[in-house]
Amino acid sequence: MSNDINMNIPSVSVDDFVEEMTRVYVPTIKAGYPINMIPAAMLWGPPGVGKSDGVREFADRLGTATDKRVNVTDVRLLLFSPVDLRGVPVADAQRRFTDWLMPRIFDMDASDDVINVLFLDELTAAPPSVQAAAYQITLNRSVGEHRLPDNTIVIAAGNRTTDRSVAYRMPNALANRLMHFQIKVSAGSWMRYALNHGVNPLILGYLSYDSSKLCRAEVGLDVLAYPTPRSWMAVSNVLNAVGETVDPGPYSRLIKANIGEGDAAEFIAWCKVYSKLPKIEDIFAGRKVAYPGAPDVLFALISGIISYAVSAYKMDGDRSLSLTELDNMCRFVNGFPKDYIVCTYRNILQIEGLRDMLVNAEAFISWIKKSDDFVRNNRKLLDQCKF
Repeated sequence: MSNDINMNIPSVSVDDFVEEMTRVYVPTIKAGYPINMIPAAMLWGPPGVGKSDGVREFADRLGTATDKRVNVTDVRLLLFSPVDLRGVPVADAQRRFTDWLMPRIFDMDASDDVINVLFLDELTAAPPSVQAAAYQITLNRSVGEHRLPDNTIVIAAGNRTTDRSVAYRMPNALANRLMHFQIKVSAGSWMRYALNHGVNPLILGYLSYDSSKLCRAEVGLDVLAYPTPRSWMAVSNVLNAVGETVDPGPYSRLIKANIGEGDAAEFIAWCKVYSKLPKIEDIFAGRKVAYPGAPDVLFALISGIISYAVSAYKMDGDRSLSLTELDNMCRFVNGFPKDYIVCTYRNILQIEGLRDMLVNAEAFISWIKKSDDFVRNNRKLLDQCKF
């Protein structure tokens, strides 16, 4: 982790954030300590870098580690009015005082086997009147007479004032009561997420080949479409919807509408290398396949291999990945230059379940016995495997 010079807070990837939050909340919950003893977290970062995805992933990880059901309530504060948070005023039974009807966001399950995560997104973009109510929730877990259940974790997120988005400066008194993380774009973190969420293999291959294209850090004030993890996911959804894994050219306008004309043109041009790939099915079937020589084609082939393995492993019904097929793949991959072998295996090890198959493939075991540096650099991933 590194520190952001301007904000004086840790700069972390989405994976780092999930790990840090899991590390502190799991033992707190298991020990029966009050959840609110831990300050609410505030995530800072430009649009589209995965702040929302990080919160959902933390919720999934927390549920698995604590054996509790985790409910996430996602509140986009930019769309709220103060009444939405405080509630509608009504006269009491004697018509002497004002009561406030409970807002929907306070209607949460307080059961012992449940954890609630209230995610207040776009906090810094909300009008000051809404922020005032949101601050009470963030700090005190309440607004007026309405309180969140004790089993509620509060996480807020917002853009920095430098992010070309509507953002109000956070008062120091509030900032000092939160724990702050600046979310940075991490190609490795995003690739692991992408592999687990069915991102189109064309995009996987392109961003494996040149990870600098994942997110454009600096854009002009008038630029509307540019690459971010979110906009690449939108492109992936378009390509997956039309079943396109070879030629995205016919959908170039849709792609440009998401990531901008220049970046879309480079992506579409790179995708032409897919026409040079051998059949991925032949590799898993153990048939003889020629090795491509060009680096860009090799990266494309690796992304195709990984995507095929993931989809076959997760597929329901008659077609599922066998250990023999995975071993055939490993024998083929072991013929790559070392850096490409490492890239392939490291990505597959990111996939829970699939990595347990990989470490039982004879060709992988044979290669790893001769690769002390790979074991040393990937110890954490390998320790999660069931040999």
